[in-house]
Amino acid sequence: MNATHTLESVGWLCIRNGRLLVVRSVGRDAFYLPGGKIEPGESHKQALVREVREELTVELAPGHLTPAMLVSAPAHGLDDTELHMHCYTGPGHGEPSPAREIQEMAWVDSHTTDRCAPAVVTVLHKLRAQGQCG
Repeated sequence: MNATHTLESVGWLCIRNGRLLVVRSVGRDAFYLPGGKIEPGESHKQALVREVREELTVELAPGHLTPAMLVSAPAHGLDDTELHMHCYTGPGHGEPSPAREIQEMAWVDSHTTDRCAPAVVTVLHKLRAQGQCG
């Protein structure tokens, strides 16, 4: 892909029973990782804490977030744009529940990628290769 633009984001890898938590925003047709864009002046961890709180009402502690992988993939729905998503793992406090712009959440594995954005598909394949996800 010869993208003319790049977009940087953060994503939370929440894995339970071999499945990855994904979310779908209102008006979107694909699932994404919980997380999102980094606001000016925010660190990756600060952005992830804010986004996950807003999207799922789950509290993440920045000190307990660990970098897991950097994923590069075509940005879903954006022509000529490549997404660079910094993925983190870490415990969350509270049960995930769709909030604000999140319409739906699901638990997926590498066999259920048909409705996932390209970056999520890449994450799922990497997690499967590491034995963390089905």
